[in-house]
Amino acid sequence: MVQPHALAASTATTPRRPPNLTHADIDQVVIFHIGMTITAPWRPDLWLPVFTAMPRMLAELHRNRAEHERGEAEDLGFLGAHTLLGAQGPWVVQYWRSVEQLYAYAHLTTAEHLPAWKAFNAAARKHPGAVGIWHETYVVPADGIETFYGNGANLGLARAVGSAPLSRRGRTARERLGAG
Repeated sequence: MVQPHALAASTATTPRRPPNLTHADIDQVVIFHIGMTITAPWRPDLWLPVFTAMPRMLAELHRNRAEHERGEAEDLGFLGAHTLLGAQGPWVVQYWRSVEQLYAYAHLTTAEHLPAWKAFNAAARKHPGAVGIWHETYVVPADGIETFYGNGANLGLARAVGSAPLSRRGRTARERLGAG
């Protein structure tokens, strides 16, 4: 038989479940997927420069975001990113405030992207098909976004823009999309 004091002690140490969350309020988000495929793995001289360019760009963007939050730099519009590794190669999901800011960064002559893009194009002309790159851009209005982060999950859009209690938007996915 379990003693009442033993039961009380075990429930007192049970950790409390983290709250279910959704992303913080935003007007829209630009979701930018970018990745590479390595079709000539035996040629690291061709794919390694592409592979190492993205971390430099992401570091620059994260640095800018921190500097902007301290009032030390203009906002480039970058909100956050996650790097994924898959069978087809590395892939980065980025979150941006606007497509205009994403495109402005892509063409900024003082930033990491433009030199990396030019270097890739030069190498691709000399060695076609050795490394593939791709991207997809989605401009999503606030009423087209539904997120759920359960039991302490902190990633994706919530990590980029912050989180809020799930109840703020609705109990179900349908309600959070405004269709419920």
